Amino acid sequence: MSYGLALDVDRIRREALQTMSAGPATTRYGLDTERVVSVLNDVVAAEVVGWLRYTRHAGSAERVDRSVVSELFTRHAEREMSHAVATAERIGELGGQPNFDPATLAQRAHTDYAAPDDGELRAMLEQNLLAARIVVSTYQEIARWLGDRDPTTRRLVESVLEEEEQNAHALAELLDA
Repeated sequence: MSYGLALDVDRIRREALQTMSAGPATTRYGLDTERVVSVLNDVVAAEVVGWLRYTRHAGSAERVDRSVVSELFTRHAEREMSHAVATAERIGELGGQPNFDPATLAQRAHTDYAAPDDGELRAMLEQNLLAARIVVSTYQEIARWLGDRDPTTRRLVESVLEEEEQNAHALAELLDA
């Protein structure tokens, strides 16, 4: 049994020519592009809500003289926004429109925005850890759903997932300290 790779470049070329006006190349993978865009817009919402939550918590932690935690929240907020922007760019590549509508962000996000009192540092850490764990689980499911049918989007989700796992780990360490 041979496991070698044999590419039929002529066939691939013919298929590529046939799909020149069909939109993004990803449509060839058998996914419903509108559904992928909808799922990714929910990711955008989750990331923007995460950015809002971390940004609020960073300011609160700074006011209670917890600069280490404030700096961590600030780094996490920056990651969340970069995730939202990267996901929005992918939505555009798929021919969709990124949805940053503030009126629907909270309903579409996988996580909640919570703002405990400034002095409740443990509550902030717990809320962010819960949100990170929710996002990790949902992004794992999204990556599995995408599978090999849209490897570009799956890799994006997996790269965001990796950073979210790092965020969760850092938050858990602070809670255990």
